[in-house]
Amino acid sequence: MRTIQVVNVRWYNATAWYGVTLAHCLQKAGHESLVAGLAGTPPLEKARELGLPTIALPFNSQTPGKIVELWRGMNRLVRDFRPDVVNCHRGEAFVLWALLKQKGGYALVRTRGDRRLPRGGAVNRWLHCRAADAVIATNSLMTRHFAEVLRVPSDRLYTILGGVDTARFHADRQAGAEMRRQYGYADDDIVMGLLGRMDEVKGIRETLAALARARELSPDAKRIRFLVIGFDSEFTTADVARWTEEYDLGKLGEIVTVTGRVQRPEAVINALDFGILASLGSEAIARAALEIMASGVPLISSTTGVMPDLLNEEYCFAPADVPAMAERMIQATDKAWREKLAGVCLDRIFKGGLRLEDFLASSLDVYDAALQNACASH
Repeated sequence: MRTIQVVNVRWYNATAWYGVTLAHCLQKAGHESLVAGLAGTPPLEKARELGLPTIALPFNSQTPGKIVELWRGMNRLVRDFRPDVVNCHRGEAFVLWALLKQKGGYALVRTRGDRRLPRGGAVNRWLHCRAADAVIATNSLMTRHFAEVLRVPSDRLYTILGGVDTARFHADRQAGAEMRRQYGYADDDIVMGLLGRMDEVKGIRETLAALARARELSPDAKRIRFLVIGFDSEFTTADVARWTEEYDLGKLGEIVTVTGRVQRPEAVINALDFGILASLGSEAIARAALEIMASGVPLISSTTGVMPDLLNEEYCFAPADVPAMAERMIQATDKAWREKLAGVCLDRIFKGGLRLEDFLASSLDVYDAALQNACASH
């Protein structure tokens, strides 16, 4: 099968990761795959690093001249590459792929990994219910929206959460012990880690407030050390240092540590006693959550995005609910509770179809169905 993954994203976010990772899985399985995106952007750079063929086109431009250039480029690409399936991971230019489909002879798939719910207007209904041969949502909230608001037929609507590379992200206690020594943690420290870019949506400040509250309520919580596995983005290390002092958590490097960029995040994850995903929004695709869970590290989380698909309510809290977050932290000081949750996380990955091989198989099943729908509509 020949596929084009259209990943016209300006940065390497979860949507880009989903599309590029899928292309790589397909290529390794013998399905020729090409990644189309925007010139000079991290998704195309990552795709090239993985040995994938790429093409840059002005998908997101609104100027008449650029739209003409894009249309000609898309026509050349379809003529030369002859795709069986075109999978669009963003909405820009989706209508052009829909218009080109009849001439191009491919099945059209729309994967929605954005946190924003699509509007229910006539054009969107036509695109998703008629033009697309299959629609993939990356969480059940989005699936329900497509079914209830856009009325996408059930035989064209699918939910695929993504997948995690379990060859890379797995339990490795030796690597974890080395990382704990590197960061200066004692054997009786309980290390809580948050993995992700340091943006407001990740809830770092709220996590610090919850940690301060937990330490006030529980003597055991005073053993918690907070490791931010991230680097400067919307917020900086200096911001985290200031908040740490504001919440009476000492100076940065005592109770709270920021790693900066790390070469082996899989090793640092293994240094954790438990992970926390404190996002205030987003997480339509939860890459960090999958990586933590696959490593056999128990995870507590907010209920944003895809997270209710991954964890039961008893391990979660509402976004920005500092008291509830503190309560989960206190529960996580109990080793037996953590061990039970670690088992839940591993079962969700390995028995719940969240490995890369599961991601590939589920996507191929959708592509086969999309091809059948495309043939039936001709």
